[in-house]
Amino acid sequence: QVQLAESGGGLVQPGGSLRLSCAASGSILSTSVMAWYRQAPGKERDVVASITSGFSRNYVDSVKGRFTISRDNAKNTVYLQMNSLKPEDTAVYYCYVFDYPKEYWGQGTQVTVSS
Repeated sequence: QVQLAESGGGLVQPGGSLRLSCAASGSILSTSVMAWYRQAPGKERDVVASITSGFSRNYVDSVKGRFTISRDNAKNTVYLQMNSLKPEDTAVYYCYVFDYPKEYWGQGTQVTVSS
């Protein structure tokens, strides 16, 4: 059974940076797709960024140029570097792994951007 453990969330001022990490315990294939989602209060959970096994990356328009997703297959870990954070980035961030045919979710980590 694969479990995902996120870390790195917290409170940061506008313009600041945070780095989220998500480590998978158990074995996942390097062919898996890894992603970060977020859910703000009263809103749906939406994808923020994703990365394939071939390191192809996609981002939602609102974070392009500010966020960077990366992965370390040897460590079964995916990262989200978040720069120039804005109050509208405030949300619970979830790690997601699609390891065909299964999918896994982390428990979420709170990111709050506020002065």
